[in-house]
Amino acid sequence: MSTDASTKTIRGSNAAFNDKNKPMELRLSNLVAAKAISDAVRTSLGPRGMDKMIQTSKGEVIVTNDGATILKNIQALHPAAKMLVDLSAAQDVEAGDGTTSVVVLAGSFLGAAEKMLQKGIHPTILAESFLKASAKAVDYVTELSTPVKLDDRQSLLQAASTSLNSKVVSQYSSTLAPIAVDAVLRLLTPESENVDLRDIRIVKKVGGTIEDTELVDGVVLNQNVVVSAGGPSRVEKAKIAIIQFQLSAPKPDMDNTVVINDYRQMDKVIKEGRQYLLNICKKIKKAGCNVLLIQKSILRDATDDTSLNFLKRLGILVVQNVERDEIDFLSKSLACKPIADIEAFTEDKLGYADLVDEVSENGVKVVKITGVRNRGRTVSILATGSNNLVVEESERSLHDALCVVRCLVKKRALIGGGGAPEIHVSRLLSQYSQSLKGMEAYCFQAYADALEVIPSTLAENAGLNPIAIVTELRNRHALGERNAGINVRKGLISNILEEDVVQPLLVTTKAIELATETVCLLLKIDDYVQAR
Repeated sequence: MSTDASTKTIRGSNAAFNDKNKPMELRLSNLVAAKAISDAVRTSLGPRGMDKMIQTSKGEVIVTNDGATILKNIQALHPAAKMLVDLSAAQDVEAGDGTTSVVVLAGSFLGAAEKMLQKGIHPTILAESFLKASAKAVDYVTELSTPVKLDDRQSLLQAASTSLNSKVVSQYSSTLAPIAVDAVLRLLTPESENVDLRDIRIVKKVGGTIEDTELVDGVVLNQNVVVSAGGPSRVEKAKIAIIQFQLSAPKPDMDNTVVINDYRQMDKVIKEGRQYLLNICKKIKKAGCNVLLIQKSILRDATDDTSLNFLKRLGILVVQNVERDEIDFLSKSLACKPIADIEAFTEDKLGYADLVDEVSENGVKVVKITGVRNRGRTVSILATGSNNLVVEESERSLHDALCVVRCLVKKRALIGGGGAPEIHVSRLLSQYSQSLKGMEAYCFQAYADALEVIPSTLAENAGLNPIAIVTELRNRHALGERNAGINVRKGLISNILEEDVVQPLLVTTKAIELATETVCLLLKIDDYVQAR
């Protein structure tokens, strides 16, 4: 009798190790952590979304509503939360825009998954159904899209403007959108399927306003001309060299001390140093070079007073502290080769330009190189603003607009914004789920309902009644208005294509695919092990 009782108590205490409880608890913990991240950025979705102020570990302040930037700076500790941060980064790489939408969608899918799990549906069935539903959703969105030609500049401008309208700098979208469109179009060749955004360089300068931002026909440098020795700051018919060696007296590799006890030896040392620099400067002049870009060095000074004085006499314009990662861009843009040693300094490695000039506009000094011969396919944009916060945000917004135009190069189709495609897909998925049997039908219905988070969040952030707006949207779509969406500015529902609110097809399809994949990955995790 006593043994029987003891076995009963063991069973009772062993209940905690029951296989079913732990995976469920872990899944719910993952879902809660990931939804917390999603809720953090949800308020910054759409043109009326709020901005976030972030203080970095270095004490810098960032004001932005770009999902990828916010999440990059969030210190997420929970592994599931980190997956949503990576999801946003993946969307940034794939499409460049829709970084907030993708995280909000993932949060909504997780909410739907949680309800399904509590009803007793197995996570594997749920994950498989969600993946099938996402494939269907992508088909429905593609069907809704309208093809666009790259010579249709108006459509490209509308897409870039829509992207900029949800940013802090939205009132300047009429200035920034044409810059983004022209920058990408300049890089295009008739057969190009993609554009490398590394060929577009945004140079940031504090001074002036955002309206002074311009697309420069030529190259803009981050650095200024060295005029401390009185050298030229403007050179016509320029022959440009990029050098990776220093114009200063050589130093030994190790720390050592030389004791000179005779002034004649001192003179000799100084004389030798001057002669060494003079020989280098003469070789540079002999090759016909009159503009010198010097790579930054951490071991020695790029130039010293003596070499600057010689270069001034030879009439050579000097720009120093060119960063190593700029060298590739500059050599491609100026059609010249970087020179690592003075012995290799020959005329065939030089680039040619009509004018190199340091101009001062609105209190901003910039070096512009125009009329470059055999110029590579690269573009320089000069971004200005009244302070660092504005310039940084302007650069991020421009990057998003450039990515939107790049998306249209990759996949040449546009769809409406304002929650129209999401409601359309949600309706069609609901109808399709009624033709399915068993668990799958429930999962498809849950997925369809979860898609409505985008229009309801847009309405919520604009101060409208989300329930009334989403109900009205469903009604309009049921009546056959496929492009009915939320007009946030007027606070009502209208044909979103007539309002010029458009976005690339790739942004929406990638957001749906990536969000679903992440959610399915989270659903399939049933244990968490910390490695030592």
